[in-house]
Amino acid sequence: MSSTNEFLWYIPNQVNPGHRGEPVAADHNSLDALTAQAHALEEFGWHGALIGTGWGRPDTFTLATALAARTTTFEPLIAIRPGYWRPANFASAAATLDHLTGGRVRINIVSGQDNLAAYGDSEGDQAHRYARTKEFMRLVRRLWTENKVTFAGEHFSVTDSTVVPRPVKRGERRHPELYFGGASDAAERVAATEADVQLFWGEPLEGIAERVARLKALSRTLDRDLPPLKFGLRITTFVRDTTEEAWRDAEAKVAEMAKQQGAGWDDHNRKVAVGQKRLLDLHERGEVLDDNLYTTPGKFGGGGAGTTWLVGSAQDVANSLEKYRALGIDTFVLSDTPYLREIKRQGLELLPLMRSASNSSTVTGPTPELVT
Repeated sequence: MSSTNEFLWYIPNQVNPGHRGEPVAADHNSLDALTAQAHALEEFGWHGALIGTGWGRPDTFTLATALAARTTTFEPLIAIRPGYWRPANFASAAATLDHLTGGRVRINIVSGQDNLAAYGDSEGDQAHRYARTKEFMRLVRRLWTENKVTFAGEHFSVTDSTVVPRPVKRGERRHPELYFGGASDAAERVAATEADVQLFWGEPLEGIAERVARLKALSRTLDRDLPPLKFGLRITTFVRDTTEEAWRDAEAKVAEMAKQQGAGWDDHNRKVAVGQKRLLDLHERGEVLDDNLYTTPGKFGGGGAGTTWLVGSAQDVANSLEKYRALGIDTFVLSDTPYLREIKRQGLELLPLMRSASNSSTVTGPTPELVT
């Protein structure tokens, strides 16, 4: 893999303990417990971690700020919703945190539906939601890079607005990167024009290849005026010392999920999101797709990145991730539970393989052709 690849983890900001099989502990969401994870990420070679968002969870931006203050290299990928923030308010907050941390902020824009009434949002249908998101992303980027911005759109407006302090500029980096997800037609049109990085869930290689090609074509059709769109993968990586041990433990974990009816696992709205439905439908194609993409967790309650798992030894999983890299993925957001143990295990066993091995020595078997 090239040195430009980036490896992030996931830090669970949850009110209830036991997230996705995490051992239940009273202090699971204390600042000390979550800081221990961030420190381990720094120590074991990770760039940072995604911190999710949703009403009824600890506030993501507040947690990211606290963790950034207690670390030196940890980069939070902060999930935010345009319905929670107005563009100028958010642009100022993010630029300030980026300034204070020396340019360590990344942003994940989330447009999926949430508990609108609870926080007073009034977004409309899907078309309205993504039109608002597109306007939000475009305006935030302008506020980070221009002075005296005046804009009057369908959803937002500012007059003579200058954000200070400015985000940190470093090499080609002009501001925090904007990550984005979503698999619907409306979402892909936003990603193709406004996102810096499109994040995919753990779909089979063929599906990722199709989506990368489609988004590249959309970027050309829609006259994208930003640097080329980059791509990332958010997936569970279930690593053990041997292939046999990994599958034995993975099947035992799924059996426990089934016994508990997925309690604590399903934290995504499977009825609405197109991307989530694509994942949940995969188990109908088979329990294992490609070499080691385990789909059965989605049958028993896995949500989001917990729906499909790459299972195997560190070398098995590295081989699979390299095939995704060959399709154009250069950012990997991985995780498994127990979170702290797996930060260390995968940092020691998986990341060195991914960073050092060449394509010829790590990839076995065919990779779907990427049509551009």
